[in-house]
Amino acid sequence: MKRWVAGSLSIALLGTMLAACSSNNDKNSEGTNAASGGNNSAEQPAEATTYPIKTDKTLSYWGEINGQLIGVKESHKDIPFFQEWQKKTGVPLEFTEPPTGQVKEAFNVMLASGKLPDMVEYNFIGDFPGGPEKAIQDGYIVKLNDLIDKYAPNLKKYLQENPDIDKMVKTDSGSYYAFPFIRGDEYLRVFQGPIIRKDWLDELGLPVPETIDDWTAALTAFKEKKGAAAPLTFNSKPRFFNDGGNGAFMGAFGVTRGFYQEDGKVVFGPEQAGYKEYLALFRDWYAKGLIDKNIATADTKSVDGNIASGATGASIGNAGGGIGKWQPLVEAKDPKAVLIGAPYPVLKKGDTPKFGQHNTAYASEGTVAITTQAKDPELAVKMLDYGYSEEGGLFFNFGTEGVSYNMKDGYPTYTDLLMKNPDKLAPAQAISLYARGSYNGPFVQDKRYAEQFFALQTQRDAVSTWQKTDAAKYQLPPITPSPDEASEYAAIMNDVNTLIDEMSLKIILGTEPVEAFDKYVEKMKSLNLDRAIEIQQAALDRYNSR
Repeated sequence: MKRWVAGSLSIALLGTMLAACSSNNDKNSEGTNAASGGNNSAEQPAEATTYPIKTDKTLSYWGEINGQLIGVKESHKDIPFFQEWQKKTGVPLEFTEPPTGQVKEAFNVMLASGKLPDMVEYNFIGDFPGGPEKAIQDGYIVKLNDLIDKYAPNLKKYLQENPDIDKMVKTDSGSYYAFPFIRGDEYLRVFQGPIIRKDWLDELGLPVPETIDDWTAALTAFKEKKGAAAPLTFNSKPRFFNDGGNGAFMGAFGVTRGFYQEDGKVVFGPEQAGYKEYLALFRDWYAKGLIDKNIATADTKSVDGNIASGATGASIGNAGGGIGKWQPLVEAKDPKAVLIGAPYPVLKKGDTPKFGQHNTAYASEGTVAITTQAKDPELAVKMLDYGYSEEGGLFFNFGTEGVSYNMKDGYPTYTDLLMKNPDKLAPAQAISLYARGSYNGPFVQDKRYAEQFFALQTQRDAVSTWQKTDAAKYQLPPITPSPDEASEYAAIMNDVNTLIDEMSLKIILGTEPVEAFDKYVEKMKSLNLDRAIEIQQAALDRYNSR
């Protein structure tokens, strides 16, 4: 596995170009249907592909290994799904994996090197400041309109039949830039939230917490009566409280870690008074030992370890990769242990949470772009289009028939190799070995994966609980700055986000008082945060006009 070393200068310089690879594309008039806003099937019928493709070419593929497989497999080449994907499409691949938790840095270093693979899997909207328009204009990734028209009949058909999703996966100018990951059902768009030890609550005579006061009482009891050294912990990689930015805990105070909209107006959470209240709460919890003392550096391994050992009684996680992975770990130590999903916290009992995890149908994670250095873009497109075919959809969601699933009365049913793995892997890990249904990639996710993936009733109940928020009302669609604004926006937000991370840690860990928040907001303003909000507002307005 190739290793990358990132310098801060590279990150600052090239972070802007990152998001460009996968979100919306640019104005490069590579001669497609940008003006008309989509593919024009009447002009050029897409060419059907017969799989496996006969080729003597090997394509290069850059992407992160799924977090469920860290410590299980070292490289994509060792993962059965990726081995079989090459066989089914007929296209040999050479893989490069960036270090977990250093994907943005590794991508920036790769761009700086001037040597690009044929394909890159990356969150181009979220992690490439400037968006895909900028990436295309700067010559990193290919505008895909013509290629999709000619060589991707499966994706083309899906987008024509789903215009609302088609609107999401292209740029303001109508450019396609990546093969998208699409959550094919509303049920699939909520999967994360607070997780807590229900057996501990029952033993202590406590209700499932709904309010912040309830949470304070529960965490205090976990510490004092269950001996939990880290009553609440969560992943802080790649940034502090990484899994909580969508509204866990801070959402009780009416904010998130990023941008959202209220009545069509873009708002930035960390400058709001509610963020100060959240910092004050976490500062108090940290001082009282209710939060993991190593929270600033906690990663997935440390979170798993704390939960397995009984040092932790609550966290933020997914129904699959959280409850599904952690339940057997806690049961191994305590057969009576039960993890459940708790509601997103509110201040007043009975209120509906304003925020919570909710993805749009198009999720920018797991999208795959073709670079301008691709030796055979047509071959890459044909390979990637496989995931949107009927056969490819089954493969991506369920793996290989007869190995990871069997068709029973027309229903693709996971085998015991995944659900009762002989090597004691949790279903979340086993599925990730043989399929991609449990995370993301260039395909349309099938609800039937979740119906089985969430094998435990507690998992299914958790999703139902986490769905009860108003998050969809406030979340922004997949928007990006215009290419002209990209560098300016990226420079501003690089500085602002660095400042917010510094502020959050210092206040929560107690090295600065809560009152320091006000000076930090002034500093955000001096870094031109208002201009960044203005750019985001313009992007939202453009999206609404698509």
